[in-house]
Amino acid sequence: MAVTIFFTSDEKNAFLQIEPQAAPFFRRWLGADEFLNGYHRYCLWLGDCSPAQLKAMPESMKRIEAVRKVRLASESVPTQKLAATPTRFHVENMPRNNYLVIPEVSSERRHYLPVGFEEPDTLCSNLVKIVPDATLFDFGLLSSVMHNSWMRTVCGRLKSDYRYSVGIVYNNFPWPETPTAKQKQSIEAAAQRVLDARAQFPGASLADLYDPLTMPPVLLKAHQALDKTVDGAYGKTNFKTEAERVAFLFELYQKYISLLPMEKAKKAKKIRE
Repeated sequence: MAVTIFFTSDEKNAFLQIEPQAAPFFRRWLGADEFLNGYHRYCLWLGDCSPAQLKAMPESMKRIEAVRKVRLASESVPTQKLAATPTRFHVENMPRNNYLVIPEVSSERRHYLPVGFEEPDTLCSNLVKIVPDATLFDFGLLSSVMHNSWMRTVCGRLKSDYRYSVGIVYNNFPWPETPTAKQKQSIEAAAQRVLDARAQFPGASLADLYDPLTMPPVLLKAHQALDKTVDGAYGKTNFKTEAERVAFLFELYQKYISLLPMEKAKKAKKIRE
């Protein structure tokens, strides 16, 4: 039995023509492809519905029953157990505040990995990584050439595309050791200018904005300014090659690792898969 759990905009609108009271329970659903290419899909999130609300929505009840039957028919015992809670997702990854989205797979042609903020009403698939409670400082570091050089060196690959991971890329990335308050403020300001540059092209997807052939000069300039500011927080500028930059990062990584037996390393903001 096939169960449609995701809706295009047209499918969502058609469903709401039949059951308009379901409108508050539709959430935008975001995977890497939707994030990068800017199109919308939706899911019907009924996990917080009261029994009275559910009983008043017969079309939604049909979806719930279909989910229950599909889970019961699964050969997986853990999936069969989930039939007892058909209004809930198998994995629920729901930040309470704004968060950063990092696509798990991204084209190797891009010099910068597109990263962006999302609001808690948007639910994410396992095809993106999210950083809850992220700040402009976090966005600035993860959008910088410093982080992108690290990512290109240590990440896995899907064919030739970058495959971002928590354990290898994010958790091991050497963040600046002791950035000053002024340096953090400068990075935040430069990060905001990157977002402002993107906002000048509301009809463009992130895939368009970060294609080397179509990247707007104003966005490239904002990124280059951010790169200089981030480099300053590391106390190192004028890298001549990416190899030199990566060598510097590995030296810093080795320094951090050498300190682990003596003191607890400061934990970076937790990322979710």
